[in-house]
Amino acid sequence: MPSRAVPLVLLGPQRFTRTLGEAVRATGIAGPLALVTAGWQEREGEDEVLREHLAAAGCAAENLRLYERTEELFEADPELAAAHRERQERLRHLQELYRLRLAHLKAAVRELDLREGPPELLAPERRHALEAVRALDAHHLRRVRALRRATDEATGLRRRPALLRQAAGVRRALERAAGVAIAGGHVAVLLNRLRLFGGGRLLRGRPLFAWSAGAMVVAERVVLFHDHPPQQSGDAELLDAGLGLCHGILPLPHARRRLRLGDPRRVALFAERFAPAAALALDDGARLVVAEGGWRAGPGVFRLTPAGRVEPAGELP
Repeated sequence: MPSRAVPLVLLGPQRFTRTLGEAVRATGIAGPLALVTAGWQEREGEDEVLREHLAAAGCAAENLRLYERTEELFEADPELAAAHRERQERLRHLQELYRLRLAHLKAAVRELDLREGPPELLAPERRHALEAVRALDAHHLRRVRALRRATDEATGLRRRPALLRQAAGVRRALERAAGVAIAGGHVAVLLNRLRLFGGGRLLRGRPLFAWSAGAMVVAERVVLFHDHPPQQSGDAELLDAGLGLCHGILPLPHARRRLRLGDPRRVALFAERFAPAAALALDDGARLVVAEGGWRAGPGVFRLTPAGRVEPAGELP
């Protein structure tokens, strides 16, 4: 795994078990943190509890206001706002088409997994069925990337004056910060806002603390997962490429509430599908530190294995 010179700390959910302050102290960061709460959307500014928690740890904070800045940007540049709405609508349609195809492929995988018969006949068919799912994931990711790239090029995104002004304000705030804390919320909104203002380029080389949706967006791929949702099928689905700030890891926040970790078949299928990335469950109290030389996991981090087990993650050199 490529090394990382400054720490990236992935945490368990912070709503009930707040460990951010302790994690900041452990890294020795003394300066203020820049907060990203854009995933909270209209509630972005309701960060008093988070600020108080950090203040108790001796750390000040400044909210980057990415959601609010985006609303100001769209008001100043209606053409860009219209292009963004059209792209989001096309992305939603593309996700629906992918979801339709995925449901059929996953059904075949599950049926083959349950079927009894000669192993020498069944095993190659099972592998091929899973590879079809992986191929669809890769195809969907290529199409999403191409659609985003085409829209950015058509709008001349990085040359638009209103965006340049807002992006300059974000950079100035980051220059005052010793690190960045990325909260959860709506994962697609959070990813879109971060990407709009520079994404991985904006954050690379800075100490980062991320949890819930924030932990999801810093990875190489963003996967939506829920084995028993109120709607839809419960099939894990690829949403988009992430910011690519940590490699070889697929963070799974709230995994014990969202995944049937007691079902070895489902665990094995999930781990195999998204390999070679390590599927890591991050529940309350978890801490995963990605730094130079690899990553090390605290007692609250568990790895889903192709054997269908859920094991303490330990360390990866």
